Amino acid sequence: MRRISLYDTTLRDGAQSEDVAFTLEDKLRIVEELDACGIRYIEGGWPGSNPRDEEFFGKLGKLKLAQARVAAFGSTRRANVAVADDLNLRQLLKAETPVVTIVGKTWDLHVRDDLRISHEANLDVIGDSIAYLRQRVDEVVFDAEHFFDGFKADRDYALQCIRTAADAGADVVVLCDTRGGSMPHEVRAAVEAALASVGDKAVGIHCHNDCELAVANSLAAVEAGASQVQGTVNGFGERCGNANLCSVIPNLQLKLGYDCVTAAQLKLLPHLSRIVYELANIEPQKRQAYVGVSAFAHKGGLHVAAVQKNSETYEHIDPALVGNVQRVLVSDLSGRSNIVYKAKEFGLDIESTDPAARAIVEDVKRLESAGFQYEGAEASFELLMQNALHGRVRRFKLLSFRVINAKDHEDEPALSEATVMIEAPDGTIEHTAALGNGPLNALDRALRRALAPFYPQLESMHLLDYKVRVLGGGAGTDATVRVLIESGDDDSKWGTVGVSQNVIEASWQALVDSVEYKLYKDEKSAPDRVDAEAVGAESVQKKSG
Repeated sequence: MRRISLYDTTLRDGAQSEDVAFTLEDKLRIVEELDACGIRYIEGGWPGSNPRDEEFFGKLGKLKLAQARVAAFGSTRRANVAVADDLNLRQLLKAETPVVTIVGKTWDLHVRDDLRISHEANLDVIGDSIAYLRQRVDEVVFDAEHFFDGFKADRDYALQCIRTAADAGADVVVLCDTRGGSMPHEVRAAVEAALASVGDKAVGIHCHNDCELAVANSLAAVEAGASQVQGTVNGFGERCGNANLCSVIPNLQLKLGYDCVTAAQLKLLPHLSRIVYELANIEPQKRQAYVGVSAFAHKGGLHVAAVQKNSETYEHIDPALVGNVQRVLVSDLSGRSNIVYKAKEFGLDIESTDPAARAIVEDVKRLESAGFQYEGAEASFELLMQNALHGRVRRFKLLSFRVINAKDHEDEPALSEATVMIEAPDGTIEHTAALGNGPLNALDRALRRALAPFYPQLESMHLLDYKVRVLGGGAGTDATVRVLIESGDDDSKWGTVGVSQNVIEASWQALVDSVEYKLYKDEKSAPDRVDAEAVGAESVQKKSG
């Protein structure tokens, strides 16, 4: 298998994406994660462009990288300045990285209208800059900016530019689809011409995604002979982004048979994707190929029935190859196959012929028709299944709740006060009150205060996310709302759902399910434990039954 070199530019080109801003600590963490995933080259940024990047290069030496080489990025010398006097080139050397990448013009339009120098002068700029750096660093990469646009406009001059870079000592000549407007057949033809022009020099590809073709163009370039692919994690980048390495790598390795990373490193891609989303403070794209949580998710009953017999019926690869998992979703499109699959996932014994399976299917369809959704609320669904199979276990019983919202002064935020009355596990009545910055926060605090003496483990549970969606917006303020809550503790995360025409009632439903699931989960992990929790639950069940 031909080895393809991977070059990541998340920290430079990816950081130019709208809404993305990495801190110094973020950048250092991403370097370590990329190294663990087998990325050979990591572009760290533009030395001297800002204090953060300058500090980043200063701290690189403290990282213990297994195999990745960090590159400093900059541009060729200015047209009227000698290489030894060019501030940009001096900053690149000051970064003391083993690799330096410089970008230069290869489109005659830019040479004429941007640099405003002659074609020959631009060739001198490229050659001088690379020769100067090649004597002082281990590797020099030349990014041929707008190469594909230049190739269309003036083929001979574009090829002359990259030939000059190769002759001056560039280790890799990277062809850049800077505007992202090229088609795969155009990329393939240009790469073949470039390889013929630069002799035995390595050729790389750097694609932007303005036509939604960055990954396809990168694959086309490799098929044409390119040996290095530049891209970013999750496709972050200018405008519509760059080639997404989370798709490029498995496509090259699993589909086309090229050698990119080890099998173990390939399985780290979902982790790498989520880490970069998290550090960028961007919600992960669940439908992202290979690494998204929906990449191997099945919803339709016919699909689920088929994948249970043979996963190849609806999965193009084994999800485990890329560190992902098969998931079955439950909705009003579900059949009994979905229910059986989910039951096994939750450790429950049920067959498709079991009347309980049919009952659960009918319950799900009825509830989803009313607005419930279990795709993001699997904890609520697991409780629903438990109730259907074994009867409901009430660990506490709501008697009443009340929420008051008040804003006493125009310049001060509104506050919520909640009172909750429950029947506790030992049969006593608990009546508590709490303030919060909103209705759900106040209810959460009041409920926890009532349950704390009986279930101290609730202290470790935290609300992580809260979403409200209006269903059937045409009804205006009379519309039904769906509330999704994500909660978590030290061990796991879970989602719950509530639906009502009253947003507070819907929030209460999801909150109670979240608390119930935490208690159920803890009991399931310690089934032999007998304590006040279990005794109290039995007492409440008898009184409410």
